[in-house]
Amino acid sequence: MDNKKYLDVIDQNASLFTDVSDKIWEYAELSLMEFQSAELYCKVLKDAGFEVETPVAGIKTAFKAIYGSGKPVIGILAEYDALSGLSQIGGATERKELVPNGCGHGCGHNMLGAGAMAAAFAVKKYLEDGHSGTVIFYGCPGEEGGAAKAFMARDRIWKELDAALTWHPSSVNQVTSGTCNTCIQVEYKFTGVASHASGAPELGRSALDAVELMNVGVQFLREHMPDSARIHYAITDAGGNSPNVVQPHAQVLYMVRSQLAKDALALEKRVDKIAEGAALMTETSVKKRFIDGCSNTVPNKVLETLLWKNFNEVGIPTYTKEEEEYAKAIISSYEMTNDDLPGDACDESEEIAAWVDKVSQHATIPLNNFLIPYHFSTRQRMGSTDVGDVSWLVPTAQINVVTFPSKAPGHSWQNVSCGKTSIGHKGLLTAGKVLAATAIELFENPRYLEQAKEEFEKRAAGGYYCPVPDDAVPTVVGGKMD
Repeated sequence: MDNKKYLDVIDQNASLFTDVSDKIWEYAELSLMEFQSAELYCKVLKDAGFEVETPVAGIKTAFKAIYGSGKPVIGILAEYDALSGLSQIGGATERKELVPNGCGHGCGHNMLGAGAMAAAFAVKKYLEDGHSGTVIFYGCPGEEGGAAKAFMARDRIWKELDAALTWHPSSVNQVTSGTCNTCIQVEYKFTGVASHASGAPELGRSALDAVELMNVGVQFLREHMPDSARIHYAITDAGGNSPNVVQPHAQVLYMVRSQLAKDALALEKRVDKIAEGAALMTETSVKKRFIDGCSNTVPNKVLETLLWKNFNEVGIPTYTKEEEEYAKAIISSYEMTNDDLPGDACDESEEIAAWVDKVSQHATIPLNNFLIPYHFSTRQRMGSTDVGDVSWLVPTAQINVVTFPSKAPGHSWQNVSCGKTSIGHKGLLTAGKVLAATAIELFENPRYLEQAKEEFEKRAAGGYYCPVPDDAVPTVVGGKMD
């Protein structure tokens, strides 16, 4: 089928999609606080004729935008949360905060959501031409700390789909494969007794001491956990700014990762025991609060192969001399560099590595203007995403599209700067076309969905173990803990 008629919808409405991306970039709202962003999406989608439902799974900034009727039902996933401390002037080639101590889209979620919406618009046009089926555009907040997709998975919302597609901004063009880590975030609050740190130190019970002892205990735990596991922490409340007061309160946030949910949960239980031990040593009390959890991804070769086919047909962005010079300037600002070849498959396939080495001129070109050959993988990678929870309930696949210069560091001011440039705009429009073309092919050829489901049932045969407890509610990190 010739998809040009439908993909042209993306070009015809390009300014709408890039404007939405730029507005979300300006809002730069943190996880679970994306109220302006969600409101903008809901308005644009309603105006375009989608039926919009909000909230979803009890999350105020989550929504669904639906068009069509009947089967199959294809989901397109969007994210739109920013990161703290990364405010940056767009298009600048040196560190310049736009808002002092403000937030920024260091992971490119402003582009992710807008590109996914572009795909939904194109699929809507296809359905308007008398084709049966339904497209659902999901607004998924809090990927960086909130894991809305996991809460939605707990409520089995994803079971309404036959397949789910998404993408992520990147410095490479590729179809992603393999798996990642389950990730669980828990915040611990210690409560002690305030006292004059010099005049009556014996009467104080330091909550900050408890946090520090907990951190030391976890450091020793690292020696006795699997190499593939990870533990990170951030002190979210140090108890105040007066060193002459024994700190009566302190909080620390822990992130525990392992490939499978059962292993991450078991490791998190060991962290719980260390927190209890720290409280005993300091004669303080400790409470814990679940923040979020997300599962590892289940790859689907059928859907990934279809994305690869359509990525080739859509093609990749081309760049002007000015864009390449900007990318070079950004690259020269990197604080840390490496000699790695671009693309996930290079460390699994010598053939692909040799090809990438040649076309990237030994990883020296400023913008990776090529599509990395597809390589199916089951390899574990260390990051985490709540897309994993979707993939345990329905066949799911995703791509990366260039929106950043080569080897761009993740969660960086450089990424924020790029997120409001023509390089980012080109990437999000390309992503929209690839996702739309793939979705339309799934509508046209039900056998692909049948094959994807057969594969899914084999790979997810162990069953979904949701890392989100039944009584958990989406929680903003660092807030008051009762």
